[in-house]
Amino acid sequence: MAITFCGLMIPMKRRHFLERGVKLTAAFSGLKLLAATSAQAFFRTDGPDAGLESDFYGTIDLRRGFSYHIISETGDRMSDGLLTPGSHDGMGAFAGSNGRTILVRNHELDPGQNDLSPFGTKRALLRKIPREKLYDAGKGKKPALGGTTTLVYDTREKKLERSFLSLAGTTRNCAGGVTPWGSWITCEETTDKPNASGQSPDDEMEKEHGYNFEVPAREDISLAEPIPLKAMGRFRHEAIAVDPRSGVIYQTEDTGDGLFYRFIPKEPGRPAAGGRLQALKLRDLRRADTRNWFNRTFKVGSSHAVEWVDIQNVESPDDDLRHQGYYERGAARFARSEGCWQGLNSIFFAATSGGSKKKGQIWRYTPSSKEAQPDESAEPGTLELFIEPDNGSLIENADNLTIAPWGDLILCEDGVNPQYIVGVTPKGKLYTLAKTTLGELAGATFSPDATTLFVNIQTPGITLAITGPWDGLQRQIQETS
Repeated sequence: MAITFCGLMIPMKRRHFLERGVKLTAAFSGLKLLAATSAQAFFRTDGPDAGLESDFYGTIDLRRGFSYHIISETGDRMSDGLLTPGSHDGMGAFAGSNGRTILVRNHELDPGQNDLSPFGTKRALLRKIPREKLYDAGKGKKPALGGTTTLVYDTREKKLERSFLSLAGTTRNCAGGVTPWGSWITCEETTDKPNASGQSPDDEMEKEHGYNFEVPAREDISLAEPIPLKAMGRFRHEAIAVDPRSGVIYQTEDTGDGLFYRFIPKEPGRPAAGGRLQALKLRDLRRADTRNWFNRTFKVGSSHAVEWVDIQNVESPDDDLRHQGYYERGAARFARSEGCWQGLNSIFFAATSGGSKKKGQIWRYTPSSKEAQPDESAEPGTLELFIEPDNGSLIENADNLTIAPWGDLILCEDGVNPQYIVGVTPKGKLYTLAKTTLGELAGATFSPDATTLFVNIQTPGITLAITGPWDGLQRQIQETS
């Protein structure tokens, strides 16, 4: 098997992933993303709906020449006999055998949402899952219903071959990220725990939540071992991204005062083996407030050298890692950091409610060439505010994001209806790819062969495969940039 980064296929050999990550970085050395220098650089020609054709069925409007089909819906019977869960969210694409695409998809479900459960409204199908494969069985009465499903899809035949539950018993699995060694790290966006203050008396929760879990990208029907990656920290996780050169894993935190973390694994490619958790701090500004809510401290295109501070007590029973990092260690805080993706020698992440009008920001972290090494301080990584339009007609609270095979950022909105998929060129020009009025867009990711954009509409819970003249779109955007 192989994994796709920005449309390239990378063989999934754990011991070789650092070496191959360096080669991948070199392959993109000629592509440079340049931050827009002023608000005037942000525009959509003729408005956000320009070039879109109305969908007769009301699912999603696409640019002319593009089409979609629904490959999976909430309630569909899966190949393992369970039901497709609802609340589709983050998603990653991997290369399978004979040109197939393996999709691993999150489900942002809470215990008690039985109408969207893989086990049916009365949990009748729960007995199909071995007890040891459920992270939190809820004493058999109220199991955690989040987790992941895996879909095996043939892009040439445009056919879903199989789907199955691949992680069970977790909760509020929001986003995550692909790894160079062929797995999906899924993130719980919660810090719920048994007998927590304010929980209902009939709560049956058995385990603490707020962790990441690793799910291998497999074609065969199988459930991942539900092992919490506790060393990566307990907080309201959203997404991760891996730097293939260093093996460092970056993490976002979905709170209005969250931090941006990095995890330095003891054994690259094996996060379960433990490691060191740190938070980003600006060298020139202690306790930096990047949100720009109260004043425009950070300008688009501004770049700041960073350092990383150690975080202690990472299992955080009081959900206070962000307070420790900001108040005690001087780390920077961000406005609901959500989607996160690696590519073009950088880590891009969305601060969904950043900016003076809380419409969202996109940040770019460029790791040091000596990232996480003892002499890193001599050549520090940098943090740059890539875009902050402060205009809902341009971007309305970007959430999940990915990088297109041609190098543009692709953003999923999570604001007021309608919701858009928005592309961002290297010069900061915005363009519209798609629009829906059904609900939140999430999980955008390209197939390894670069033919198909997969995306979820969280409500009513559907996964779409979008195809069309991607090369022509790329030329059109370049000609008008």
